[in-house]
Parts: sequence; structure tokens; C-alpha cells
Amino acid sequence: MRIQSNSEQETIMLGKKIAKQLKKGTIIVLSGELGSGKTKLTEGILTYFGLQDEISSPTFTIINEYYAKDINIYHFDVYRLADADEFFAIGGEEYFEKGACIIEWGELIEDILPRDYIKIHLTRVNESSRNIEITCFGDAKLF
Repeated sequence: MRIQSNSEQETIMLGKKIAKQLKKGTIIVLSGELGSGKTKLTEGILTYFGLQDEISSPTFTIINEYYAKDINIYHFDVYRLADADEFFAIGGEEYFEKGACIIEWGELIEDILPRDYIKIHLTRVNESSRNIEITCFGDAKLF
């Protein structure tokens, strides 16, 4: 599925739409260059759950944990990991069944992900527009 977002607000709205379908065990891989909108999409997801005041980039902490009323959300940024072994070393795979996982730069660990996951690739078109491609793997579904 391909979507065009013409503003940060549209990207946030897409995140809210995605959030409505999250459940325990959902894994979302976000990929795209710096500034492509990965964090804005995540902001939309967290805003849906009323967690917008807590959002911060996990770049230096690797993972941020958010607790909503009905679901735990684990937001990873694996950009600084050397390889998939480091993800295992921090116990990353243990989160897959504990809640919904959003993994920025997740293509770096794609070979160790469970069979069912959703990949969202964001491409910057210009200052305000993004092309967003959503691919579902295994039995993962979105929309």
C-alpha cells in the first residue's frame, strides 16, 4: 500500500489510524532516511493513546517504554546497534510478545524479526511531503 503525506500533521494522522489497530504482539518496522518522518508517525501512534506528552526519541536509550490503558508500547531506535547480536544482548526480542513494538531503523535487524510484522518505509519528497509504503509480512495486517 502506498500513501502520500503532504504535511507533518497528515503523517501524525496516519499514525493515529495505525494506532487504532495495534494489539499485543504487533511489530512495526519504520525505515527511511533521517528526517523522513519516522518519529512523527510514532508521535501520531502515541497521541492516539494520550501519550503525546511523554514522547522522546530513544536514539540514546535504544528503547522507550510507554504504558497506555489497554496496551504497552515499546519504541526502539536500533540505529546505534552494531548488529542483531546487540539487540539480543539488550533482551530486545523479549518485548515482541509483551506489547506493540515500533522499531525505528528496524531494517538493521529485519533478519531476526518474527515472521509477522509490518514495515513502513518513509521517503522524503520535499520539505513537507513524504511517500509512505506499507508492507505486511506473514500474517500481519494493517487496514
